[in-house]
Formats: sequence, structure tokens, C-alpha cells
Amino acid sequence: MTLAFINNRRWRIIRFYCIGWTLAFVYLSIVRGVGTTEMGSLKFDLLSSLLISITLGPIIGLISGFAQILTEERVQKYRSLITLLLFRMIYGILFLILLILGAYTVYQFYFGTSMGIVDFAIDAGSGAIYFYVLSVDVFLTLLRQINLMLGEGNLRKLIQGKFFNPREEERIFMFLDLQSSTQLAEQLGHVKYSLLIQDCFNDLGNAIANNRAEIYQYVGDEAVLTWTLENGLKNENCLKAFYNFKLALAKKRNYYEKKYGVLPFFKAGMHLGLVTVTEVGKYKKEIAYHGDTLNTAARIQGQCNVLDSELLVSETLADHFNSGEYSFAALGSISLKGKEEKVGLFAVSQN
Repeated sequence: MTLAFINNRRWRIIRFYCIGWTLAFVYLSIVRGVGTTEMGSLKFDLLSSLLISITLGPIIGLISGFAQILTEERVQKYRSLITLLLFRMIYGILFLILLILGAYTVYQFYFGTSMGIVDFAIDAGSGAIYFYVLSVDVFLTLLRQINLMLGEGNLRKLIQGKFFNPREEERIFMFLDLQSSTQLAEQLGHVKYSLLIQDCFNDLGNAIANNRAEIYQYVGDEAVLTWTLENGLKNENCLKAFYNFKLALAKKRNYYEKKYGVLPFFKAGMHLGLVTVTEVGKYKKEIAYHGDTLNTAARIQGQCNVLDSELLVSETLADHFNSGEYSFAALGSISLKGKEEKVGLFAVSQN
């Protein structure tokens, strides 16, 4: 396994499943190990069962994590619902086989047994365990989907109640907009245009996986990315995210031109400042950011065509960078719609 393969997003997926499966097996050990009697030939006391659980949990978590990565990046993107259901059925069967092999190997390693693997697999009470395992798999998959809907990491914060009361945060925001979108929509038609947007934003998610970016919103053909001040400035993540996305699109030029007859091109505006973050909605909850920082970032993005620049940042944000990888060309103080004071803008380019 190379460091290039385990980017930040993939690591979060693997970590989530390893912790989830370990806790699930520990829970099963406690439930089965206190005040109950094993139905099968193999008898486990509580400590033995816990030992197996904390060993087997990370192994099964790795399998589930890699399967989820494969589903999100390779399978889910282009398959129909029927194909996805078939994939999940095949995965369920293979997953149980790997579970049996893993459990048998772990048990042999710690305790040893003369029982064959087939007898081990069909031992009395195994059916209930398989049902439990498949139920946990569905539960963890649902949690993963909810986490994706809310944004990476927000489910945990939501459960902790961090968004119940509005609080201030200093954040960086990027408004990323598809250029010539109206012309493309007319040229491609609504359905094919929507597929183009879908492809672009899928590639965006993969391209920024190592840049600590949180995708806040998709608004039509526009994506809004955000970072905490620390994550955005570290290794210049907020700037690298834009150029990594641009590079990802360029690498898929043949795909886009063959399928859509065009290579999509995005421009972006960025700003830094205080915002209020809170949970909104009663029957449809959402994590929302409020404040002038977002409005300013959106207005800066709107100046990209006017100022003939693919990436504009405010002077407030530009002052935080000091490296040789990017150049910042001062464009002066610009009047932005809806703002009384002018905002200093810089055009960013790679050296």
C-alpha cells in the first residue's frame, strides 16, 4: 500500500470502518459473553471473545473500507440501481466468506482447534452471527451515506451538539463556478448537462482528497468549498485544491471531449473571515454558514471574467501566503456589488 493511495479521504473511510467493526464485535462479545451459553461446539468466555473481537474488527474494517472506497470511486458513479443492488448482494456473499476465513484464522492463531473450516462456518448459532454482521454492514453503510450528505465529519459534530447553538469560526471559502454554463446547457441539453456537472463534481471530490477541503454546498453548476484557517493555510491546501482540480480535468480531457464535446473549465474566488456556523431546519437538517465572508467570496468569484483571471483571492487571504509555488498579482481595490468598502484582489497563478 503506497502513501499516494491512502489520501486523507480514504484514510477517514478506513478508520471509520475499522472503529465501527471493532465496536460492533466488542458489543457482540459483551452481549453473548455475559449470562449466556454458546450454542455451538466452540465455547468462548468473555475475555477470549473480546480478544478475538479487537483482532478481527480492524481486519474486517479494512475489507469494508476498501470495498466502500471501490464503491464510491469506481462502481457507484456509473452504475444503475439494479447493478448496484446486484453488486451489494455479491459483496455480501464475498464479505461473509472473508469473515469466516478471518474469524477461523484468528481463532486458530489464539486457541487452535481440530474443527475444519466448513464445520466452523456452519456451527450452531452461526446464522444469528451472520445476520448480525450483515445488519452491521448495512448500518455502517447508512452512516457513511448520512455523513456524505451532511459533509465529512459533520455527523460526529452534529451528534456532539456542536451546531445546536450558533458559534463563530474563522474560515476560508472558495466559490468554484463552471464557465460558459448557460451555453453548455443549451448545447448539451438538460440531461447531458446534468451528467457533465455530476462528472465534474465527482472528479472534484477525488482531486481535493488530500487538501483538507470540506464541500459545503453544490448550487447548480457551482461548488462551495471551505477550510478551517489552519487546514486551508497548511501546505497552501486551499490554493492546491483549485489547481489539483484543474489538473484532474486536464488529465480526463479525452473523456470529456468524447462524451460531451468540451473540456469543462472552472474559475474560483476565495476569501477569509469570520462566519457563524449552526444547525438549521427541523424536518430537514443542514449545517449552515452565515456571514459577509461568504457573500464577499461569491462576489470575488463574479469578478473572474471581468478581470480575466481563473483564480482570485482577497488581500486578506493573500497576506497569509509566502511561498515560491504561486505568484500573486495585485489588481488593486475593487468595488464589489453590495459592499460599501472596496476589496483588494490578487490574481493567483502557478510558477
